[in-house]
Amino acid sequence: MAQLKIKKGDTVKVIAGRDKDKEGKVIAVNHKKGTLLVEGVNMITKHTKPSMANQQGGILHQEGPIHISNVMYLHKGKPTRIGFKMEGDKKVRFAKSNGDVID
Repeated sequence: MAQLKIKKGDTVKVIAGRDKDKEGKVIAVNHKKGTLLVEGVNMITKHTKPSMANQQGGILHQEGPIHISNVMYLHKGKPTRIGFKMEGDKKVRFAKSNGDVID
């Protein structure tokens, strides 16, 4: 499987699907399935039974997974592709739109 270029904490924009054009911060990344959770995107309702952790039970609203191909990294407010390059002896991500180093 190809290396995932988006990490937890990145700000992304949804480019396809029901939540197109929404922006949010990445909460979690699933490398095996190639999916991620984005704040406020792909909200689902989950019905839960009462338990020790959740005494009340009921209906919870939470983020559902979205495929990584349906999001783009936001760099300075604009969506861009991400590449890797070597800077000295360190591998860094960079924005392909303008060549700025991300981290």
